Amino acid sequence: MSTSYWAFAQPNAWAAIAGDGFLGSVADTEAPDFWARESTVWFMVSGIALPALGTLTLHAVRTTGRVPAQIGWYLLAMGIPLCVLYFPVTGSWALLVIGVPALAAARRTNEAAPKAGTR
Repeated sequence: MSTSYWAFAQPNAWAAIAGDGFLGSVADTEAPDFWARESTVWFMVSGIALPALGTLTLHAVRTTGRVPAQIGWYLLAMGIPLCVLYFPVTGSWALLVIGVPALAAARRTNEAAPKAGTR
């Protein structure tokens, strides 16, 4: 199940957000359920970011034949803090398991690529 779908299945504040008509429904920091609403929205946003990184990586590999090093760094930048805060409760360790090989692949493809100005 995609992370963004899981945002609707886990305990969330979507009913309260919808009840307020969505528009500006998470802007009131004084609302008693503000943190539930905010975490609900950010969980969904991050659920979109991970598939976006995946599809952009696939596009880059198909276009250039290389994995961009930034992908590995992004995955580690998300995974390390989440592992420190939540391990072993979440699947954040998977970000590390994917990020390290992504960096290794980027390094291998950069070393194999011809240097600019050489033939």
